[in-house]
Amino acid sequence: MRHRTNRREFISAGSLGFLGMSLSQYLKAAETSPAKEKGKANSVILFWLEGGPSHIDTWDPKSNSNFKAISTNVPGIRVTELLPKMAKKMDKFALVRSMHTRGTDHPQATHYAITGHEINPAMQFPSLGSIITKEMGPRNAVPPHVLVPKWDKSRQYEDYFRSAFLGGEFDPMCIPDPSRPGFQVTDLSLPKTVSEQAVEGRSEFLKIVDRRYRAMNETADHANMDAYSAQAWKMLLTPAVRDAFDMSKESEKTKEAYGKDSVGQSALLARRLVEAGSRFVTAAGYHGNSWDTHSDNDKGHKDRLCPTLDRTLTALVDDLEQRGLLETTLVVAMGEFGRTPVINPNLGRDHWPNCWSLALAGGGIKVGQVVGASDERGYNVTERVTTMGDLFATLYKALGVDWTREYMSPIGRPLKIANSLEDTTGVPVKELLG
Repeated sequence: MRHRTNRREFISAGSLGFLGMSLSQYLKAAETSPAKEKGKANSVILFWLEGGPSHIDTWDPKSNSNFKAISTNVPGIRVTELLPKMAKKMDKFALVRSMHTRGTDHPQATHYAITGHEINPAMQFPSLGSIITKEMGPRNAVPPHVLVPKWDKSRQYEDYFRSAFLGGEFDPMCIPDPSRPGFQVTDLSLPKTVSEQAVEGRSEFLKIVDRRYRAMNETADHANMDAYSAQAWKMLLTPAVRDAFDMSKESEKTKEAYGKDSVGQSALLARRLVEAGSRFVTAAGYHGNSWDTHSDNDKGHKDRLCPTLDRTLTALVDDLEQRGLLETTLVVAMGEFGRTPVINPNLGRDHWPNCWSLALAGGGIKVGQVVGASDERGYNVTERVTTMGDLFATLYKALGVDWTREYMSPIGRPLKIANSLEDTTGVPVKELLG
């Protein structure tokens, strides 16, 4: 177990590892990925609303919210007044107001939302992104699974997005905040001490890499590296790969539309990556601006949370559509749970997994509609309970992946890739699929 952990940390520390060592693993994954069924979508952007938005103050407005419900451009659908841009583009979105999940605190709920399983000390579970990466396979030389930005603190959350027993080649590439000055992904450039001529010669270059890699992780398994090394080095030198991460290629107008903060620039980079060929990108720009509003819920939603959500999510969908990518890119905007319908003594709302909402767009999803319903105050689901397994199954079906598939875990336990309540298999939400 120790050598696996160290190896994982090595890959994460530089995201790609030193000079793209994990890219060779991705290439290997491409050869072993199972055949794919026909699906309209070929990639996913998870717009991660860390901390959990208040459903009754966003997509499922109720009378116990202090914000008004406003009409949208789809008759009969209303959202909070805090989302005016989204209201004008509701025909591009589908809302699910009947999510019902597990986990009353952030670690447990995040793990459940990302894996579909409750935390179990006996084993680790692969994330949705890792499963999609495995099932779809990489394309166009770019890392297929990316998380942006990586966590500077609370690294346990980052672990939930990993591949567990599926293997390091399906772990996300975890990169820095693209909104920070001087952003770059250093592993996509050769060290100054190594020339391209040395790479082309390979012999001396491989010695340099081998020395560095072994020094950093003496217990790593090198047995399967060599067969894919040459392709990995070629990928390292492919301009299109570096270009995908080069934010300077975006106009100031586009950057402004998304927002020049972490939320906006992470989503913009996610668009660049799926355009280049990534399969699953988590835009997690809310690390430093969490939706965890235990105090001053209304102020938080009004001043700093809903404005960024409204701006960036609509900009992302518009941009994907203008580039002809929306029909093949699934966009999922969600957190780990909702928030209590009652206000606490600190003027905040607490955690509430019983009933919450999310938004979807693109990927062939039927939009301009609401799926499910909650009661008068948003406490419980009253129509079309939707589980995390159901959501996963829906995404898999849109991607052409068999949602009934099971993996055998290292402890001999079958693991459902669309795990629902009581260890049943989730069912695609038919209302969402064309």
